[in-house]
Amino acid sequence: MAGAHVLMFPCPFQGHVRPMLKLAELLALHHLHVTFINTHSIHNRLTRYGDIQSLSASYPTLHFNTIADCYSHVNHTGIGDTTAGNIILSTTLHAKPLLRNILLAQSPEIPKVTCIIQDGIFGSLSNDLASELGIPITIIHFRTSSPCCFWPYFWLPNLFKTNELPIRGDEDMDRIISNMPGMENLLRCRDLPSFCRPGAKGNLSIDWVSFQTQQSLAADALILNTFEELDRLVLSQIRLYFPKVYTLGPLHHHLNVRKAETNEANDNTSFRSSFFEVDRSCMAWLDAQAQGSVLYVSFGTSTIVTREELMEFWHGLVNSKKRFLWVMRPDLVVGREKDDRIPEELEEGTKERGFMVEWAPQEEVLTHKAIGGFLTHSGWNSTLESLVAGVPMICWPYFADQQVNSRFVSEVWKVGLDMKDVCDRDVVEKMVNDLMVYRRDEFLKSAQAMAMLAHQSVSPGGSSHSSMQDLIHYIKSVSKENN
Repeated sequence: MAGAHVLMFPCPFQGHVRPMLKLAELLALHHLHVTFINTHSIHNRLTRYGDIQSLSASYPTLHFNTIADCYSHVNHTGIGDTTAGNIILSTTLHAKPLLRNILLAQSPEIPKVTCIIQDGIFGSLSNDLASELGIPITIIHFRTSSPCCFWPYFWLPNLFKTNELPIRGDEDMDRIISNMPGMENLLRCRDLPSFCRPGAKGNLSIDWVSFQTQQSLAADALILNTFEELDRLVLSQIRLYFPKVYTLGPLHHHLNVRKAETNEANDNTSFRSSFFEVDRSCMAWLDAQAQGSVLYVSFGTSTIVTREELMEFWHGLVNSKKRFLWVMRPDLVVGREKDDRIPEELEEGTKERGFMVEWAPQEEVLTHKAIGGFLTHSGWNSTLESLVAGVPMICWPYFADQQVNSRFVSEVWKVGLDMKDVCDRDVVEKMVNDLMVYRRDEFLKSAQAMAMLAHQSVSPGGSSHSSMQDLIHYIKSVSKENN
């Protein structure tokens, strides 16, 4: 059969799978054939918690396939930066023959694969595969991290040439980076991606990240989960090196708007890409709270904290006297089993003003009228979801792109506060009250203005809506050539 057929392959983490799965749905809504590749363990989690079967039933042209895990089994939660690096490196190294088998065993009942959208973190994986097979396939890289982090990744070699890297030690962390076009005098050394830090944990070296990023130059196009109005200055720099860039974000909101346009809205949208069992009891609790009175606290799927850090956050939240909803993953805390005692004042303060769950329906939580702020790890999906909801943020970044995202939240978009590299109960208390009380109107005004821009971007005539139309046209046109 002739026609367009897109194969999609994300990195096996929720933060990568979710936006790529949103894009797969959008492509299927445009009646393109899409084969979405997951590792076995990821597919099993999506089957158990994400209702992935209903996705297949809803979209006749959306197909799922799996490859063996390219790494030793992990729980994909609370994995930290070292294990994350192992998974990325191992998948990059071992996935190619598994993908080759899928390409060579295509069904005659659907069009052959004409386009691969791969997670950009895998570098030249798809280019090498297409070259080895000797088949015409258009290669598109999807960078699931923020553009404001992708650009520093790409510019790393130049920072070494201008002697702005390496970072020389703790005393160097507040030095300003002056030679990054589009970000001149904005980032401090501590705001660069975590791999740049001296003695950085994890197995992803700064050289490896830089090399993999440069491989995207060989792709035919680049997809970014952002909108023009959010990252205009950075995008103008990226386009000097990547002429074909599609900005489709915020993808979660883009999909919701598109479904509403086509009358295909589904109450289970937020669960379809969940890796964990969602506890919805928090929604009834939120219903009973005053408008804008609750701070939502979640550090994502991978962040791990020490017991000492947990106690500082907990004391700060309770001492702020503000209501809070806290996502407390069972494995959030390292060494928790050694001393599980909770001070009485924290237990009492939580009973009075707090609510804890192991996992929450985050998109739904952030749009609830009771939410007035978000204490976040600054993962890109969480940041976009907060921007769309118009919710100001307190940022406590953990690793990778999160250090850059938090700087942009506070200094560029002016929608929150950056608390990186600090974990002190007095600072937590002060920032919560600044966000929720003393500077509330200032941050709300900025956040609501940004939410309006985000909504306009994915509406008909908006920048992301138009970019999606351009991507569909491009995929169809190159598919004719490749057939």
